[in-house]
Amino acid sequence: MLLSDDRDLGGLAGSGDGHKLAIHSRLSKDGHRKTASKDGHPRTGEFSLTGKLAYKIDIVVIGGGQAGLSAAYHLRQAGLTGGKGFLVLDKSPTPGGAWQFRWPSLTMKTINRLHDLPGMGFAEVLDAGQTEVRAAEAVPAYFSAYETHFQLPVYRPVTVRLVCGRGERLRIETDHESFSARGIINCTGTWDAPQIPYYPGRELFQGRQMHTRDYRDANEFAGKRVVIVGAGISALQFLDEISRVAQVIWVTRRPPEFRDAAFTPEDGRAAVARVEQRVRAGLVPGSVVSVTGIPRSPAINAMEARGVLNRQPMFSEITPTGIRWPDGHEAQVDVILWATGFRSALDHLAPLQLREDNGGIIMAGRLATRVVRDPRVHLVGYGPSASTIGANRAGGAAARELMDYLNLHPAAMPATSKQE
Repeated sequence: MLLSDDRDLGGLAGSGDGHKLAIHSRLSKDGHRKTASKDGHPRTGEFSLTGKLAYKIDIVVIGGGQAGLSAAYHLRQAGLTGGKGFLVLDKSPTPGGAWQFRWPSLTMKTINRLHDLPGMGFAEVLDAGQTEVRAAEAVPAYFSAYETHFQLPVYRPVTVRLVCGRGERLRIETDHESFSARGIINCTGTWDAPQIPYYPGRELFQGRQMHTRDYRDANEFAGKRVVIVGAGISALQFLDEISRVAQVIWVTRRPPEFRDAAFTPEDGRAAVARVEQRVRAGLVPGSVVSVTGIPRSPAINAMEARGVLNRQPMFSEITPTGIRWPDGHEAQVDVILWATGFRSALDHLAPLQLREDNGGIIMAGRLATRVVRDPRVHLVGYGPSASTIGANRAGGAAARELMDYLNLHPAAMPATSKQE
């Protein structure tokens, strides 16, 4: 955690905990913060339009989840120094990315899958056999150990508000300091951008509306009437849990596709390839899961045996007390749970005007991480890399390609463990 307001970028180069950044700050007589070095003299940097000193760094990684840590690992292994060469900005209060905010009933047994970060496996930190441990506890512990082991320079909590061009550099404005980078690897994922489709009457509903990211425990719905919207893995887990304590209506836009056959590596590669084809053409990416179908599991078979998989078509409007279908029939409900997914959290990049008219971003590079409109920007966790294994591989590709583009070729560090 950030212990004080005494921060020094240089101190990050060899920091083992990955959480400290010291820049001495003081208040002027008019109450505005000024930044200076510990001897009272301004540090080398640039001034932003807001008057903040912008600290020069070669590469800034935005996001400290799986993708951000993978990119940071590869930058470190390539020889960049923490602090001056590269820095990870993470808005979360502690290591763990979005995993630390997941609902308690999501365990290591029920998650889709967590792939090892490069250089250090999950089993090296925690017992892989403890499948009932909460994902919100196990994954952050793994990420924390990873940051410490590889001495990754992570500055948290800090929220990136916007990134804009300033000549040959990129200005990163945050709720703390400002930074001036030659390039960025954006790894902000999707958790902070819940997607809720609009239906007429939504603002008039007198009950409770919530999204996947708000879900904590099924017991809070005991005795209520709940409509669950969505056909993904999260929606099905909610359906399984809530149906045991409440009256549930399950609605989806399209009938869910269940896979009876095992999901093979070839299936995964084919699904990723379809999403990659879309982003290379500048189309809005569909999720990888949306093109794979849902594998049948013992839990899904048990739900079917209980009569829970009674899918209804999507309603057309929301009333003050419930929902209404196109044929006019209605249902009274207390809660609408939108398990409708997320979109890429890229609003802070809006000043760079990376999107096409259709809302997509044309991507290039070996694993489609490089933005064609601005090759100083790489997106990891967008499109085909929006999975833990995809983020791992894309993090390495983005780090290498961006360093090549910026002609950054320091002496590589000796390998401390296996690399991917």
